[in-house]
Amino acid sequence: MLQVGMKKAVPEFLRAISPKGLAATLGLLFSLTWAGCALGPDYRKPSMELPASWRVAQETEARSGPIPDEGLASWWSVFQDPLLSSLIQGAMEGNLDLLAAETRIRQARASRRASLGALGPQVEASASFRHVRTPVEVPSGPAGEKKLKGIETDQYETGFDASWELDIFGGLRRALEAADADLEAQLEARRDVLVSLAAEVAREYMELRALQERIRVARKNLEVQEHTAEITRKRFEAGFASALDVSNARAQVATTKGQIPVLLALERQTIHRLSLLLGKEPGALVDLLSKPAGLPKLPDLPPLGIPADLLRRRPDIRRAEAQLAAANARIGVAVAELFPKLRLVGGLSFQATDLASWLEWTRRIWSIGPAVSWRIFETGKIRAEIERREALRDEALLAYQQSVLEALKEVEDALSAFLREEEHRKALEEAVKANERSVELALKLYIEGQTDFLNVLQAQRSLYSSEDELIQSLKNSSIQLISLYKALGGGWKEE
Repeated sequence: MLQVGMKKAVPEFLRAISPKGLAATLGLLFSLTWAGCALGPDYRKPSMELPASWRVAQETEARSGPIPDEGLASWWSVFQDPLLSSLIQGAMEGNLDLLAAETRIRQARASRRASLGALGPQVEASASFRHVRTPVEVPSGPAGEKKLKGIETDQYETGFDASWELDIFGGLRRALEAADADLEAQLEARRDVLVSLAAEVAREYMELRALQERIRVARKNLEVQEHTAEITRKRFEAGFASALDVSNARAQVATTKGQIPVLLALERQTIHRLSLLLGKEPGALVDLLSKPAGLPKLPDLPPLGIPADLLRRRPDIRRAEAQLAAANARIGVAVAELFPKLRLVGGLSFQATDLASWLEWTRRIWSIGPAVSWRIFETGKIRAEIERREALRDEALLAYQQSVLEALKEVEDALSAFLREEEHRKALEEAVKANERSVELALKLYIEGQTDFLNVLQAQRSLYSSEDELIQSLKNSSIQLISLYKALGGGWKEE
């Protein structure tokens, strides 16, 4: 019935149009909306001069060949640690920061639907009922005198109002373009969270395994030092050692023993941080992760690709570019305000004083026609807004360029740190071997009476220190490799 009513409500000049002519008219209106000029600058991808290769790679033997996207997407698999992979997968399912990023994507999608809806007709329906008393003068008496009498009536009204802004100058289309870019920026923001999250979980995992190794080494050295203290005590009782030697031995045992609780506290705190990254309460992973395990085997350095790959892989750079596109589109929205807006407006309603005749066709009231609005006396304000939007676009461009430079720096830093840590680790491995030999010789010579006890203490301290440093160096190498994968944009793939 509503469709019939609409057909009868249109003015005579539209009713005279044939179905084919009506389709052509509607097609013309759509053409004005979708094919009209879109004011403001069209977006162009920014260009930057990037180096052809990595500087650190040129100075070393690091591989610079292309790195496959699949390898970057799940880079943690190179450590060949199923528990690490399981933790990262759990974080990608339960991390609260990641879930918050997904809610922002939903917000951006809703905003885009609102911008898209603004391009079509807007229809508002309404219905009302009122009981009205109206004063009316009526004759009273033979002299023709009049008096006021209240007449009470019921009034029923229903209908709808419609309007359609023809986007001739492209302001609405630029707003939709900006909404598309905003949505893309939020998608990239979620990917950036994925990149950071995978790297953070892996770093905390390496920290945990290194702490457990340091606890193991501390306990091993404690056993050796306690054995040495016992030997010293017996030599003192036999008259071959001084009380000072016994005191020094006991002091070293107490010092090493005191370091273990500190390491245990750090171990528990690291487990708590991992639990938080997975969106769990602090003690949720204690049973799973308290069992000591060594650091995963350090994999080889991956191929690095070329610097230009970062523009394609790094979500933070992609997000900055999307924000630049959104800022550029909003200039067009502001420019369109300089020009008039044309809308088609119309309405159809029914009014009656009784419910039975409420929707009778003879009681219809309709209107249709064009409406123009133009902020002709606000051009100064509009031009100021255009300048502000242009400044925001320029700021977004600088932010994009800064994000590219930061990405280049992070790769070079991580690569340099990894390669230098490799040199450090090799030196520490030699130091551990030499200190192990020194401890054996010093203890043997002390028992034979050919050296004093201070040499034994110094050898044991040096061994413990070098073993502890070696574990931390192995951890640092793993963390620098993780930082390199993060800097290359690894940890996500196209959904």
